[in-house]
Amino acid sequence: MEFRRLGRSGLSVSEISYGNWLTHASQVEEEQAHACIKAALDAGITTFDTADVYANTAAESVLGRGLAGQRRESLEIFTKVFWPTGPKGPNDKGLGRKHIMESAHASLKRLGTDYIDLYQAHRFDHTVPLEETMSAFADLVRQGKVLYIGVSEWTAEQIARGAALARELKIPFVSNQPQYNMLWRVIEEQVVPACEREGLSQIVWSPIAQGVLTGKYRPGQPLPAGSRATDQKGGAQMVERYLRDEVLTRVEKLRPLADQAGLTLAQLAVAWVLQNGNVASAIIGASRPEQVHENTKAAGVKLDDDLMTAIDEVLDGVVERDPGQTKSPIL
Repeated sequence: MEFRRLGRSGLSVSEISYGNWLTHASQVEEEQAHACIKAALDAGITTFDTADVYANTAAESVLGRGLAGQRRESLEIFTKVFWPTGPKGPNDKGLGRKHIMESAHASLKRLGTDYIDLYQAHRFDHTVPLEETMSAFADLVRQGKVLYIGVSEWTAEQIARGAALARELKIPFVSNQPQYNMLWRVIEEQVVPACEREGLSQIVWSPIAQGVLTGKYRPGQPLPAGSRATDQKGGAQMVERYLRDEVLTRVEKLRPLADQAGLTLAQLAVAWVLQNGNVASAIIGASRPEQVHENTKAAGVKLDDDLMTAIDEVLDGVVERDPGQTKSPIL
């Protein structure tokens, strides 16, 4: 495993991080989830990402139990706040001070830790003054319950506003967590340049496009049984945008390029996002330990310019680049 600094901060994170979004406490049993966490640790992953909303808070508990007994100082534990949780009352959502403070304390209990390394605003809250949100984050930092602040799926303009307030409050605002992969590049035009100016890194989710970039979905073929595309708990909705024959046919054409590089398609996809210098870490998920072992082999891989160009040529016409795709709902 190799490590990168998060933004301009002194925090190092593993190039590949482990996330438990659509798996733990939802798609797989806890014993299997713990086996995946152990596989991540064995592979040298030290960075673990979750959120209070995943499995309606249960995923944090699974991760906390899975990491129990590990040396806390050797881990970077990330979580998030924004989406509705609990009974979904009027203050059980968003980025108001009450919800942030209550959510942070609840996450600490579920994760079984005294502090969160990176606490992230899971989306931008259009209904709450940004000053209130950032002030609440600043108080958590000063209390020692949170070490660094980040965001997820914020626009370039929102990131710049947050960074200005963070400087004023003197708190470490260090990262953005967007969706990013060979097929979904909406951050490249505006978000990445804004983050480079403000000293933030990307911690990217869905580097293998919900499994599409593994090549398991074939054009004209039935969806594989038990795959994310057949899961109605949330996975199917996320992956369906990629399940067009024109996309799947292009993905098939990546196979010779992966073979040329001595990589599987999944490894090529993870290595591809890590070629972006503003990316600090790529989040992988897994339902089986062997998936963790395969994907972590992408750490440290350098893809040459000719290969990067060839990938662009194969995928030309099916890549989403519109910056307007980065948006947050009004809850």
